[in-house]
Amino acid sequence: MATSGVSKPEVLSSVCCNEQARRPCREADESLESFPRRATGTLAAVKGDSSEKVAFRKLSVLIPVYNERWTLAEVVRRVLAAPVSLGMEIVIVDDGSTDGSYELALRLAEQDSRIKVIRHRRNMGKGAAIRTAISHLSGDIAVIQDADFEYDPQDFPALLAPILKGQADAVFGSRFIGHTRRVLFFWHTLVNKFLTLVSNMVNDLNLTDMETGYKAIRTDVLKRLRLNARTFTIEPELTCRLAQWGARIYEVPVSYFGRTYAEGKKINAWDGIKALGAILYYRFIDTQFTHDEGFATLRSCQRAAAYSKWIVDQARPYLGRRILEAGAGIGNISPFFLHAERLVLADCNPAYCRMLRYRFEGRENVRVDEADLTAPDSYQQWREDKLDTVFCSNVLEHLPNDADVLKQFYQILEEGGHCIIIVPAEPRLFGEIDQAVGHYRRYTVADLVAKMEAAGFQVVFTRQFNRLGAAGWFVSSKVLRRRQLDPRSMRWFGRITPLAKLLDYFLPWPGMSLIVVGRKPQRQLLRAAA
Repeated sequence: MATSGVSKPEVLSSVCCNEQARRPCREADESLESFPRRATGTLAAVKGDSSEKVAFRKLSVLIPVYNERWTLAEVVRRVLAAPVSLGMEIVIVDDGSTDGSYELALRLAEQDSRIKVIRHRRNMGKGAAIRTAISHLSGDIAVIQDADFEYDPQDFPALLAPILKGQADAVFGSRFIGHTRRVLFFWHTLVNKFLTLVSNMVNDLNLTDMETGYKAIRTDVLKRLRLNARTFTIEPELTCRLAQWGARIYEVPVSYFGRTYAEGKKINAWDGIKALGAILYYRFIDTQFTHDEGFATLRSCQRAAAYSKWIVDQARPYLGRRILEAGAGIGNISPFFLHAERLVLADCNPAYCRMLRYRFEGRENVRVDEADLTAPDSYQQWREDKLDTVFCSNVLEHLPNDADVLKQFYQILEEGGHCIIIVPAEPRLFGEIDQAVGHYRRYTVADLVAKMEAAGFQVVFTRQFNRLGAAGWFVSSKVLRRRQLDPRSMRWFGRITPLAKLLDYFLPWPGMSLIVVGRKPQRQLLRAAA
């Protein structure tokens, strides 16, 4: 899996009946005597809305281990005794320990089926161990738990609460807000706060503790992040990737019982320098935060709000009061329609629909529907909405049967209503980005007009626009053969959109986008024409 990045020869998946697990481990016997056969939680977690409660059934606790034989059994016992109502699994990744930690972990797994054990043949670092754990987890929420006593699993309810309530995608347990803590190293704390400050500056966040080892993250987000860190730089990388994803991040206070170096603390000054380099690297150089190229493209486009406004401004004369945005994605254009009496946002991607619901929660005029535009049955739910506008931006090119979709749009529109279609123009611009995001085609004016008319629409407006963008698209997709839009380029394009609008009157080549508006004729007009 992409999040793992650990080659197969370096990882050993354990089997609890492994012969090695049957061998006695005298050093661990004392710890194992008090280890529960089947520990259970006692607290009924936190109430969220019904959809969220159905979604979250299991918690995955990821424990990277390197030479922690004397604390591991007690940490696992505390984790299993944590007061949470979710089912639980523990994923232990032994990172090449030489002190018997792996053998102990196998014995623990023999006693409780909720424990998985994976081994790295050699020490690869905390980040590599966490990435391996991610590739083996099966829960709905993941919590990273160190194999020592610095963090207390009794804090799990507080850590999970914002996610269970449907408010957060990730929760950081802060060591610096509202709790009793052990007083330790001044310079270590100062470096932590400096790294948090730099991370906040470049990622536009206001965390108090970026370097915290306690992070809870929705699995559906975590597994789609592109993670590369092998060492303690996993903390700044996770923070940066979550910010690039657009995740909703919360902070809660957690207990912290820091270790001294004599007690086994492993992080050092060099790790602080590497963390600073990682913050800058993942924010400005390696900006590919996910392997989901479609989502990455949507997030990049989100940074060009002025361009989205340009699109909507051209369609504004044809916008009504009851709008369906078909293929709303993550809502880059949706805010421009919030004035509508009724706004229906539809998308086939459940994750996108969830983002839209979070974003527009509480607005009585907005409804989010999960719908497949290629399935005729999906349109039945909108026949009673009396829609006077269908707005569909950069969606038709993703659909194999675009002509059939246009016919369905015609059927659900009220007479006199408008169907506004924006698509990528110029087939000769078709390149790597088009392929990466799943485009079937780019359109000519004649092609789209013909399909609109075949669906029954009277075409009342056409325009091909964004000539400057066409040049940039050609260079990125055809010359450089990139497969994603660069977020920095999109941010800059958003800033120079006024210039792009002006250059549309002067540049000699066609634009990269096409807008076509069709009107559904009224019956009396059709009879008169007949």
